[in-house]
Amino acid sequence: MFNLAELASRLTKVKTIAVLGAKDVTGRPVDRVGRYLIAAGFRVFPVHPVRRDVWGLPTFAALHHIPEPVDAVDVFRAARFCPDHARECLALDPLPLMFWMQSGIVSVEARRLLEPAGVFVVEDRCLMVEHQRLFPDHD
Repeated sequence: MFNLAELASRLTKVKTIAVLGAKDVTGRPVDRVGRYLIAAGFRVFPVHPVRRDVWGLPTFAALHHIPEPVDAVDVFRAARFCPDHARECLALDPLPLMFWMQSGIVSVEARRLLEPAGVFVVEDRCLMVEHQRLFPDHD
């Protein structure tokens, strides 16, 4: 069962977010969500293996290239890639507080890897939608 109160509590601790699969292509969900997170005051680190400038921000080829800790990893990649991204998260020090798989993305294996390490896992939900719902007065 998904606990919204727990999610809200955890989101209040998130200040930095790595966006995996970041692209600033108008009309794409990742673009809409990334721009929302920036406008909502989060420090966003776009991650993409090829792009170098997404949303006017330095863009990193992999999570371990980000020069500071991230509180959450927001995943815009197909489910088949999530276990590898979960392993990338487990190599970070400190570990992110949250691993968020966007709408339509579910990975039992990623959850199985991350939860025992204390990383809160969200599947098949949009971070922007949940943030707007939980913090309607944020704008």
